[in-house]
Amino acid sequence: MTPLPRLLVLTDRDQCAGPLVGAVATAVEAGARAVVLREKDLPAPERDRLAAELAALLAPVGGLLVVAGPGPGDAVHLAARDPFPEPRPALVGRSCHDAVEVAQAAAEGCDWVFVSPVHPTPSKPGYGPPLGLPGLARLAAGAPPVYALGGVRPDDVAGCLAAGAHGVAVMGPVMREPAVVGAYLAALG
Repeated sequence: MTPLPRLLVLTDRDQCAGPLVGAVATAVEAGARAVVLREKDLPAPERDRLAAELAALLAPVGGLLVVAGPGPGDAVHLAARDPFPEPRPALVGRSCHDAVEVAQAAAEGCDWVFVSPVHPTPSKPGYGPPLGLPGLARLAAGAPPVYALGGVRPDDVAGCLAAGAHGVAVMGPVMREPAVVGAYLAALG
């Protein structure tokens, strides 16, 4: 298996200043090599078309397209309560917000987990108070590779890594300003 990237970019067309495909193209040009296609509200044919466009942007750089929920892609990312897919895709990740969810993901054999929200963020309302770095460290112990998600800025990356995260997953900052990928990659080393 190819090593997991340290940065995962999550899509949210509502936060983009322009077309989503353009934002992702700029992020890929800045060095992003893994994209999680969310956009679950789109009709399946439209989402599948978008997945094909994003896969075409990632293919020349050997990038990874992850699809949140059902759909085409190199990998699948599940919400905390989504059923585990059968047959098992090549790569599977899961969103987690507490120790019970992390333990479930580990027992299922997930390849990674998103732990969120690490810091305050308008993108993750309703998931309880931010975990902070101590909460991230507690959930990362013994977990599959962890991506810190939620309010993570480039200057927060070192703390997330020190707390045990494999990498970071970022949505809002990259969707609003895709070139910021370079700052995240620099912080990830």
